[in-house]
Amino acid sequence: MPMTGRLRDRVLPEHKRRSLEDLQEDLDLSSGDSRAKQSAFWTMLTLSSVIAACGILTDSTATVIGAMIIAPLSTPIMGIALGAVQRRRSTALAFVTLGGLLVLLIGAAASLVVPPAYDLLSDSQIAGRTSPGLLDLIAALATGFAGAVALSRKDVAAVLPGVAIAISLVPPLVVTGVCAGQASWWLALGALVLFVSNLLAMVFAGMVVFAALGYTRAAGHPARGRAPRRAYVMLGLLFTAVLLPLGANTVTTVLLNAWTSRTWTAAERWLAASPGAAVTGVDAQSRTFYVHVRSPGALPPIADLLDDLEGQVPDGLPIVVDATRGQQIVAGKVGVGSAT
Repeated sequence: MPMTGRLRDRVLPEHKRRSLEDLQEDLDLSSGDSRAKQSAFWTMLTLSSVIAACGILTDSTATVIGAMIIAPLSTPIMGIALGAVQRRRSTALAFVTLGGLLVLLIGAAASLVVPPAYDLLSDSQIAGRTSPGLLDLIAALATGFAGAVALSRKDVAAVLPGVAIAISLVPPLVVTGVCAGQASWWLALGALVLFVSNLLAMVFAGMVVFAALGYTRAAGHPARGRAPRRAYVMLGLLFTAVLLPLGANTVTTVLLNAWTSRTWTAAERWLAASPGAAVTGVDAQSRTFYVHVRSPGALPPIADLLDDLEGQVPDGLPIVVDATRGQQIVAGKVGVGSAT
């Protein structure tokens, strides 16, 4: 037996696998008692979206987690994966598309209660979903495999709530709607990229697991046990399109973290000769680095801070020193000079 076959049988023993009929019954919202299935889907999706919107706007992690648990969007997403490996037309994609639009509209409606001058990034539920990176995609892939395995086995269905929490589907769409409603298009795009990457990861993982279990055989295709190459090619192209912004954002985040750390160290050296002075924070806002300091007396010359930062951060980076008493000093740009 090939090594892959032995590994598959250990992870998914044959006597623990669900039948294809049972799996299709769960994932196909248009089969069996379709009216009851679809009614439950739309009801729970609407309620989970409203709950997610409330949790996001109140910055409540517990409320958002509750919305994740009851959100049913992963069902048609896995239905897409099953239909793809069987080369079978299904309504799963339509449910995902229409369901996504519903969640977006609810998020946009929720944005109406947000004050115009409100800083969206001050809400951790929004800030955490508008800047996805490669680690988010890796986590989504692992979660997708966990979900596909749980659906395929008879004895691990108890982990599905955990999968629902780990794979973030409804919250990013709500954040997209909220940000779009506030005309924060870049933030909305970031949240949408997170949702799309999670969706693709789930479909890919589902296709791999369902193909490995031989669920393709029911489609009657000559290449039994193999997922359709065209579907994998399309997924590969979509993954590439998603990887570009995720990779760029990851690189940007790593660089910002490095520059923030170097700025903090330079600022501490700058204040070393001032008794009682300390750096309380460094953050980047609108391509400007803000150095927050606390000092009982006068600050050292600003030019010294800019000199210390040369070679540590990119030239031309604007630096602003924010003193404890609310005084802001525009230091100038690194490698250019200080303010007079």
